[in-house]
Amino acid sequence: MSEKRWAFEDFTIGLEIELPEKTVTADEIVDFASQFDAQPMHLDEEAGKASILGGLAASGWHTCAMFMRMMCDAFLLDSTSQGAPGVDYVRWKKPVLAGDTLSGVSKVVAARVSAKRPNLGFVTVEHRIRNQNGETVCELANTGMFLLRNPGAAA
Repeated sequence: MSEKRWAFEDFTIGLEIELPEKTVTADEIVDFASQFDAQPMHLDEEAGKASILGGLAASGWHTCAMFMRMMCDAFLLDSTSQGAPGVDYVRWKKPVLAGDTLSGVSKVVAARVSAKRPNLGFVTVEHRIRNQNGETVCELANTGMFLLRNPGAAA
């Protein structure tokens, strides 16, 4: 456990964790859409331009997948994460277009130790993903489960 940087105790309410940048390519938009969301605006530049999205746009689910990688790289892979019981909400606010560079922040809004498993804590985090213009493209929130570094000390 000591080799992991992030344990439950580190996720204090109000903590903000910056997410690394991710530049979105046309090829990856098409690749993801071909496999998982084959709507025309995600597969073809002209169809994207003709849609209300204004260009070749990533699927909202692709945006979530990119966010997940950003979160993994920022802290999750170096944590005591035990997964998550679900996602509270996802809001796609603006299209993510080919060439956009995404970044974001994850903010801890709640944390509690499990009543049934005193070595496990629940951390609720709100995430905001923005493009290179600072515009919010996606908002989401979820609760993750993390092992405690020192069970009993965080009561």
